[in-house]
Amino acid sequence: MTTSTGRASQAGRRSFRQRLEPALGSAARWFVMLVVAVVIIVPIVYAFLGGFRTTGAIRKDPVALPDPWMVSNYTDILESDLFWNSLKNSLIVSVFTVVIVVLVSALAAYALARFRFPGRETMFTIFALGLLFPAAAAILPLYVLLRSVGLLNNPMGVALPQAAFGIPLTIIILRPFFRAIPVELEDAASIDGCSRFGFFWRVLLPLSRPALATVGILALVGSWNAFLLPLLILGGNDQWTLPLGVMNFTQQYSQDLALVLAFTSLSMVPALLFYVIAERQLIGGLTSGAIKG
Repeated sequence: MTTSTGRASQAGRRSFRQRLEPALGSAARWFVMLVVAVVIIVPIVYAFLGGFRTTGAIRKDPVALPDPWMVSNYTDILESDLFWNSLKNSLIVSVFTVVIVVLVSALAAYALARFRFPGRETMFTIFALGLLFPAAAAILPLYVLLRSVGLLNNPMGVALPQAAFGIPLTIIILRPFFRAIPVELEDAASIDGCSRFGFFWRVLLPLSRPALATVGILALVGSWNAFLLPLLILGGNDQWTLPLGVMNFTQQYSQDLALVLAFTSLSMVPALLFYVIAERQLIGGLTSGAIKG
């Protein structure tokens, strides 16, 4: 009787531990995610709300809610040429960068994933080694090169180097995705008269929308947040991108903290909107593109 009671007690303790360990693991994960979310969201919310306050109110009580709500801080910025001109320049540079990165990297990743030729893995290794080369180390040679080819004070002088440094990571992301596409699908397309480029354009790219959306987001965020390269290449205020526009605005209105927070908040909105749109496309690409047999 005692033996059976002891066994039942041990089994109960084991069952309790088996239930407790997953619960503790889940609670720890939720805690970590909550901390990360707070670290990311709180500065954004603080800047957004701070833009509706006055500088005097912020210095008096940095964490209070706006009272009254100074909507004029945002409307004054939206009516200024500096914000819209910087936004236009950022869009031009980012669009060029994303198009070049995605198009060139997709073609290169397709060749490295679906073609067999001598030196293929060596070439892929060279692309991977490109991740170890810091962009800041090439700033001076890039400046000299771009000056020699006449690309200073030109959006392409920023977009081309940014695309060059974004291609290695994009190829590394796309190549495994392209290799996972079944060979039988390519054979079926070939039987139907589809060329290799036709298979790439009509079949592979539509099926790779999740990966293309991911690398597009990475390229856009990297280009949108770039600071050092545009600062050296783009000469005047009328050519500066939004990060440089924020710097310029901060220097001009350094005493008006609320106005600076409003400008900074508005400069984040386009990138956040693009991420929301791209996230929807990413989820849609995961659920569409099923192969009917």
